Amino acid sequence: MTLQTTSHTFLGMPPFPEAARAALANTQQRRNLAHATATIRGKRALVVGEVERWEELRVAGADAKDEALHHLPHYLEQLEENLTARGATVHWARDAEEANRIVVDLVRATGSDEVVKVKSMATQEIELNEALEAAGISAWETDLAELIVQLGHDRPSHILVPAIHRNRAEIREIFLREMGTVGRAAPEDLTSEPARLAEAARLHLREKFLRARVAVSGANFAIADTGTLVVVESEGNGRMCLTLPQTLISVVGVEKVLPTFADLGTMMQLLPRSSTGERMNPYTSMWTGVHEGDGPQDVHVVLLDNGRSAVLEDELGRQALRCIRCSACLNVCPVYERTGGHAYGSVYPGPIGAVLNPQLRGTSSPIDKSLPYASSLCGACFEACPVRIDIPALLVDLRTKVVDEASGRSPEAASMRAAAWMFGDHRRLEAAQRASTLAGRLLGGRSLRSIPGLGAWTQARDVPNPPRETFRQWWARTHGDDEEAGS
Repeated sequence: MTLQTTSHTFLGMPPFPEAARAALANTQQRRNLAHATATIRGKRALVVGEVERWEELRVAGADAKDEALHHLPHYLEQLEENLTARGATVHWARDAEEANRIVVDLVRATGSDEVVKVKSMATQEIELNEALEAAGISAWETDLAELIVQLGHDRPSHILVPAIHRNRAEIREIFLREMGTVGRAAPEDLTSEPARLAEAARLHLREKFLRARVAVSGANFAIADTGTLVVVESEGNGRMCLTLPQTLISVVGVEKVLPTFADLGTMMQLLPRSSTGERMNPYTSMWTGVHEGDGPQDVHVVLLDNGRSAVLEDELGRQALRCIRCSACLNVCPVYERTGGHAYGSVYPGPIGAVLNPQLRGTSSPIDKSLPYASSLCGACFEACPVRIDIPALLVDLRTKVVDEASGRSPEAASMRAAAWMFGDHRRLEAAQRASTLAGRLLGGRSLRSIPGLGAWTQARDVPNPPRETFRQWWARTHGDDEEAGS
């Protein structure tokens, strides 16, 4: 049985301001987000404060990622060599379509019509679940939050906690309404206590774990010098997917590679503290190829590009590929806390999504044009980022690109051309100044409410009133320059 979902595609999403306006009207979601992000921020602050040299650890993490990115072809080839030597099969995918085709063909080759999935943002990015469903293959999400999103015919709204916009009462209703349609039903006396909700999910998923022959995962890290893939999670569902099925297919973004196993030690200090506010990750699973008689015997790794090479070419923008998907930037962002993740039109929401999505997808769509402006540039995201991604600088750079790509058609470009023309000749400047004083006299001290082409900008700002006279006119009037005074 296939779980029928609403379309998870983000194609056709409106610009961020429009989507955010609708989200701001959802008061329940705003309460849920405010409570959840404040709780995570508090936990993170405590465990980060315990590390005396936290800043040095951030620098080490950034350096390890930069080393991999600056020599990415070398480390990817080394990763492939070590994976292959240990019995895994490596596939290369240029884009989402190619990656989906590879995974669908691999699942079909096993004769299975279902897969269990470890939480994976890469597979959400390429919309693998939809591709599998189109091929008649059911994909069961086993992460608790992802299960809530899937059963609720919803979209993820957070990198770490995809169902952060739902509260316990809403989750209970989803479980009671949906679980029985795709497997073991939730108990009729289900309450909204976390332990009871987790138990219902565990019982529902257990039958899927025990019968599944194929699992699909992502990877938090891929170690080049050993061929080891690493998945970190907090519930144990990942361990079930990575050990019970006969076939394991991992879809891994090429930027997830780390040069050495020693680099993993740095990341395992940074990631848990930054994401869940824990000193140590509850479940860390590592596998290196195939081990006879232990775990999956048919292991495949799909190395995914899907726009990452283009990001890598941008000297400033490539630092976004350092991201280790901890969600620390989301939890401190005042914009995300009020709008939630859906307004960003991607599986990657928040500040990192505002820079990563336009780089991966380009800025041709309304949503991707607007994302670089989905920030107050307060800088909290940079301070929280465990690998020191300068998100504010990337946002400013992307705003410049959006304006440049408009080829002079944007209001900003038109206003800059007009200003250049005016300042190009002192006579034009003086004429413009005299015109502004005329406007000031006509307004009679009243404030401007809007400026053509800048209405949205001026709605939230006080526009200075035009002066009744320019400095030149004041000088002429007070110093006796009759010609200028009379003009």
